[in-house]
Amino acid sequence: MSADRLSARFAACAAANRAALVTFVTAGDPDLATSAEILAALPAAGADVIEIGMPFTDPMADGPAIQRGNLRSLAAGTTLRKVLAMVRDFRASDDATPIVLMGYFNPILAFGPERFATEAKAAGIDGCIVVDLPPEEAGELVPALTSHGLHLVRLATPTSDAQRLPAVLSGASGFLYYVAVAGVTGANSAAATDVATAVARLKAATDLPIAVGFGVRTPEQAAAIAAHADAVVVGSAIVDAIGAAAEERANDIPARVSAQVAALARAVHNARQEKAA
Repeated sequence: MSADRLSARFAACAAANRAALVTFVTAGDPDLATSAEILAALPAAGADVIEIGMPFTDPMADGPAIQRGNLRSLAAGTTLRKVLAMVRDFRASDDATPIVLMGYFNPILAFGPERFATEAKAAGIDGCIVVDLPPEEAGELVPALTSHGLHLVRLATPTSDAQRLPAVLSGASGFLYYVAVAGVTGANSAAATDVATAVARLKAATDLPIAVGFGVRTPEQAAAIAAHADAVVVGSAIVDAIGAAAEERANDIPARVSAQVAALARAVHNARQEKAA
């Protein structure tokens, strides 16, 4: 895959002996203009990879924080076409930071998988996570993504046993997203010891970088996971902060998010050195 931002970024983090910070925000939350400002500020704050949520009316894998973020985004008039336009605008000033779209298959199916892949690649998207699309049902999407050089990031969970894991890994690329808890986003936190065991098991099955998410909210939690995983994903805590600031009608939401992400980035980027010390 040419000009592969994801592989290059994970390789750079590995060479620096540190984990990557993956930040999640919902596109259009709390409105399109503010969301674009937040997106533009994330790399300087320390985000290595950005996941952008495609707003959907029924985000079944997400907890209350991201559900509310989806509702704010939809109320602001966000559509999939506008999400792609936001990424295209971002690429005018940043051609290095990997961007992965995360969401549900229904909007992609309505848009058309081939058209989606074509326009996503043109906008500067690097890959997709489609939460409700198991490997057995991905036949409409995989050929379109593959033909346009887009990664399909798959999800593994604590219940992905040795029998199930080969199907999860088949056709997966970019990185493997390990859902560290059974449940929805932001609901609970996994113990670092459990994460370490799970990461070791997954690394024995694949050469893909392992990113761990769901339930990671604080710098301390992120650092504990970063000592073992290739990447740490933080989403609900950031979306919660956006929602709280929007409720206050604050005019400094991008700055608040940047400060939060900077604290997470310091914890993630320094975790292995501090553990060694």
